[in-house]
Amino acid sequence: MSTAQRADVIEDFLKNIRVIHQRGVDRAALVEIVALLEALTERHDLFNFEAFPAPTPGQGSSAFRYRLNDDGDTPTLYLNSLLPGKSTIAHNHETWAVISAIEGQEINYVYGRSDDGSDPQLARLHLEKEVIVQPGTSISFLGDDLHGIRVEGETATLHFHLYGLPLESLNGRYGVDTDGKVLNYNASQMVPSIKAYA
Repeated sequence: MSTAQRADVIEDFLKNIRVIHQRGVDRAALVEIVALLEALTERHDLFNFEAFPAPTPGQGSSAFRYRLNDDGDTPTLYLNSLLPGKSTIAHNHETWAVISAIEGQEINYVYGRSDDGSDPQLARLHLEKEVIVQPGTSISFLGDDLHGIRVEGETATLHFHLYGLPLESLNGRYGVDTDGKVLNYNASQMVPSIKAYA
């Protein structure tokens, strides 16, 4: 499949997502978005490790994030490939988010806040559930939801990450380290995306 064909499939997908996004995204809308994104995971002819290579173990990076569109402040689609051992601290997204798997497993730890948020520098979290994102099992979030991830096993992941706004534009995302300290997530944790669009 050509790059142009892939771009057409992505654009057709995003047209449907934009309609839902403009209507307003709640938990019910996330169910619709999950179904659309899971359908896209079936396109192994377009989205695979040959087109979107995983990081090479021992070469420095344990995560690649491929950005698949740039349409301003609109829903943005990424492909993430993470090596086993990669993890993140708990964090929010500031916008809605959906993760669906093409290959590999990612453990998602979903947290709630036990504090009242009155101290902007500290947060107390409790684990609410664990979800293993893998082919056929997706996860979705609203902007204030908190999760952290870890990749275990021996296989790199290739997962779609779809956000209501581009990650690069989000300045209010926060992370919570193991001591409960609140950090600016984009500034302290996020590495640049790899441009994968025309």
